[in-house]
Amino acid sequence: MAILRYVRIVARTALVIVNNIYCIPSYVVWMMALRLVRPMFAPLYWKIEGLMYHWLLAMVSLWSWVAGYEIIESGDEPAACEGRRTLVLANHQSTADVPMLMAAWNPRPGVLPNLMWIMDRVFKFTNFGIVSVLHEDFFIQAGKAKRDQSLEDLRQHIHRCYVPLGRQFVVLFPEGGFLHKRREISQRFAEKNNLPKLEYVSLPRAGAMRVIMEEIGPDKEVVAGSSKDNNKKDGNFNQSITSKIIDDKIGDTIEWILDVTIAYPDRIPLHLMDVVCATRPPCTTHIHYRLYPSSEVPTDTEEMTNWLYDRFIEKDKMLEEFYRTGKFPPGSSTSVSRTVRQDNVRYLILHLFFIASTFIQYKIFSGLFYLFW
Repeated sequence: MAILRYVRIVARTALVIVNNIYCIPSYVVWMMALRLVRPMFAPLYWKIEGLMYHWLLAMVSLWSWVAGYEIIESGDEPAACEGRRTLVLANHQSTADVPMLMAAWNPRPGVLPNLMWIMDRVFKFTNFGIVSVLHEDFFIQAGKAKRDQSLEDLRQHIHRCYVPLGRQFVVLFPEGGFLHKRREISQRFAEKNNLPKLEYVSLPRAGAMRVIMEEIGPDKEVVAGSSKDNNKKDGNFNQSITSKIIDDKIGDTIEWILDVTIAYPDRIPLHLMDVVCATRPPCTTHIHYRLYPSSEVPTDTEEMTNWLYDRFIEKDKMLEEFYRTGKFPPGSSTSVSRTVRQDNVRYLILHLFFIASTFIQYKIFSGLFYLFW
């Protein structure tokens, strides 16, 4: 039995590697080819890019789905914020958090193509980094020395990319790192500042949220390509963008805060290695949603920080009850609970598309090689 298990792990790993080989380069080649006509057909380019980006994330969701890692959603109905700009705040426990969110949102039309991840800069240098660069996700730099500059870069990125491209969701992990790395530091900070010592989450950092709310909060007048208070020229800031690239019906300002709480079975997080290799037996991850109108968030910096602290203190209590009882505490009257289901036929079609794309691109490049060489 042990031999069969190792054979299965090796086989799954090989399949995931092959999946990356024929999916990611295919996406990159199509996008680089379409960039030639992007100046003339920018809205069409970004619609196609969003669609193919969704298809790539669907491949990631397939890995966890076939490994038997199911997801149950509960809490407020997130469909309430469809068509509205939404800031997503999620707790961060492991490298599986992002793949599990991808899997949860994959069946929801229009979500994955229209979101912007805020992720650590280290992910820029992974196999998926080029995809995030082309999709205009934001890479934030950790560390006190680079924090101010990174937040200023985020401020500019919002007006250069997020608003003009008509993105709906911006996904933020306010804890700034994995729980097992942040818990001890968080508890020392809490003890010094007379705050609760949290066990299941760490106290969040409010810098990125503050920038987002300052630039595109509910009481802001947003102009794509310009900052809230000034239009100072910057080498990294494309001042030429003054209107939306995508003509959509989404408003310019954040209207909802979607608070996401991820709970893994037995307090043991899945990891990316589990998703890729299926090293852990099948299990169920719970994702709990709470919706807040953005108008509830205070504009004062200190009060906004306290508001964010309150959300994570609530998360800690919810997770404590979940691990004690197996259920999240009851929420609003619109609370839902459902198992996320994936479409196997769609997965098959997407595989065929990427395989066919790889074959076509190979034929084109090999033909050009023989023609010129």
